[in-house]
Amino acid sequence: MSEDRSASPLRIVVFGAGSVGCRLGGALSAVAEVTLIGRPAAMAELDRVGLTLTGPGDRRLRARPGTAVDASAAAGADYVLVTVKSSDTAEAARELAPHLDERSTVISFQNGLHNARLLAEGLPGRRVLAGMVPFNVVRTGPGAFHQGTDGRLMLERADTAERFAAVSEAAGLPVELRGDMPQVQAAKLLLNLNNAVNALSGRPLREQLGSRPYRLVLARCQREGLAALRAAGLVPARLGPVPASWMPAVLRLPDGLFRRLAAASLRVDAQARSSMWEDLQRGRRTEVDELQGEVVALAARHGLAAPANRRLLELVREAESAPTPPSWSGPELLAALDTRAR
Repeated sequence: MSEDRSASPLRIVVFGAGSVGCRLGGALSAVAEVTLIGRPAAMAELDRVGLTLTGPGDRRLRARPGTAVDASAAAGADYVLVTVKSSDTAEAARELAPHLDERSTVISFQNGLHNARLLAEGLPGRRVLAGMVPFNVVRTGPGAFHQGTDGRLMLERADTAERFAAVSEAAGLPVELRGDMPQVQAAKLLLNLNNAVNALSGRPLREQLGSRPYRLVLARCQREGLAALRAAGLVPARLGPVPASWMPAVLRLPDGLFRRLAAASLRVDAQARSSMWEDLQRGRRTEVDELQGEVVALAARHGLAAPANRRLLELVREAESAPTPPSWSGPELLAALDTRAR
């Protein structure tokens, strides 16, 4: 007799429980049976101290979801949220494949354009949905993770998406079901081009975005990204008050005018940083290849150049192996766009 999962508490597994995965899994553990799968040291830390989730604002949550270090813990899950770095997606599918059956729904809550497809290719016969996390999360201490910005999760519209959306909403994580996830992911890619700018600046997001030289760097990256996406026939979705195609012009505005016209862009708290900044601080590999590198590759496929993105790609790769994290001023970073790597 087959198992009736509808009579049991919803089982959710987070595969790749870093900052974003812990934020999602910690919140969902209030309304579902949640297991986080991650690195042994990180999971041991959570077993010892539990999860403390803060922000934005004065929100604070303590949680103790289950933990595991092996993909076998995903067996029998209703939903598997994949939050590994994009470069680890194919390996994640290989590890999960022996343990998932056709009743599990896999959701890619990752940056980049191709992860849901890669998961579907590695998990034939399983349901794989594309998702998008609009906020950034950084680790602030042992078992402590801070969400610095707000926003609704976005998820590919499907029959199995509605139950997850309802549970997520009950956990304080509102979800918007979308029928245009490729366009949503294209828009998120453009926004995520700031991850490298923020990481290289060494500054909080609010301070970095409030400074015009840094915004000029981002504007050049986004302009190249828009051209590459346009050549590929992909029109980014509108995710905020300003259409994606207007953003390079808005970013170039003087500081005072930018603050007035783009107040929502600066509605981040003082602790907010990009995940790439956190990676450089902790000596980890970044996702720059899936962000700036994606624009460079997409542009090349359509006979276009993307020099600003290529230069930031080089600078982040250098920073990954540097003995200390970088701290570029806005004028220095802007000038570096026109300086070829040695």
